[in-house]
Amino acid sequence: MALLKPFLKLIRWPNLVFIIITQLLFEYCIYRSVYAHNIPDYNHFQFVLLVVASVLIAAAGYIINDYFDINIDLVNKPDRIVLDKTLSRRWALAWHLIFSVVGVVLTAIAVGIFSRWYLIIANIVCVILLWFYSARFKKDLLIGNIIVSLLTAWTILIIFLSKYSFMDAFSQSDTGQGRFFKFAILYAGFAFIISLIREAVKDIEDMPGDEKFGCRTMPIVWGINATKVYVMVWLTVLIIMLLIIQIYVMQFRWWWAVAYCFVFIFVPLLFIFRTLIRAQSTRDYSRLSLYTKLAMFAGILSMIFFHIYL
Repeated sequence: MALLKPFLKLIRWPNLVFIIITQLLFEYCIYRSVYAHNIPDYNHFQFVLLVVASVLIAAAGYIINDYFDINIDLVNKPDRIVLDKTLSRRWALAWHLIFSVVGVVLTAIAVGIFSRWYLIIANIVCVILLWFYSARFKKDLLIGNIIVSLLTAWTILIIFLSKYSFMDAFSQSDTGQGRFFKFAILYAGFAFIISLIREAVKDIEDMPGDEKFGCRTMPIVWGINATKVYVMVWLTVLIIMLLIIQIYVMQFRWWWAVAYCFVFIFVPLLFIFRTLIRAQSTRDYSRLSLYTKLAMFAGILSMIFFHIYL
């Protein structure tokens, strides 16, 4: 039991809960609401396995990230270090391997080796990307941020692709499949963009340790002001997208959904934009990272309104 708390800290259990909530809401508030009582070939067991697989692969990613980042974290986050204090690095590697293998095996059981084999390949690619992200890519300009953002979006897309292919959605755009696909792209796109924003903010926050160990992240290569402009551009894109979506939603008179989006997503994003301009210290950027994460969570929770209105 003494090792349980540091182990949960190592695998970032709040982030894993976030993944579970995201996939549960997408499954039960989007997919089941789109089809109402006419759900085609619903497989509850498959969904549970995919959620567990996603959580295990993500946990493996957090473990290997801490394994490679131990020296940088000694500078950036000395109070959060778990490895070499309460847990050995050798055991961390073992748990990374176990979680990764079990995650891929559960994916194969869930989707079938011969039916949707590309999802198994995709999750194997996720495992490989998480390893190389931690070992190398996170130290490079942009590529690490893009990988994390794609993997964040993937937690939504894998649920869609476990039921339909992209070709099915494009060929039947006016059916339930087409609607489900649009919602998948909407939330995956939101997750991707807001992850890009958060990763850039975290790069500024982690500059001291990253610079010491030769990383070439955005604020180190471009400078803090240019990185701020980059974040502001993506914030502007996201705010405009949300504004367009809300104007579209108004025609259906989903007033509670519009109010929720305005208060808990739109206004916080404007607040993040304003706070970013004035941010100076590491503590400021740490808070901005937290605010962005809360805005992402609020965006994911908006799926509940589809259960109410559809």
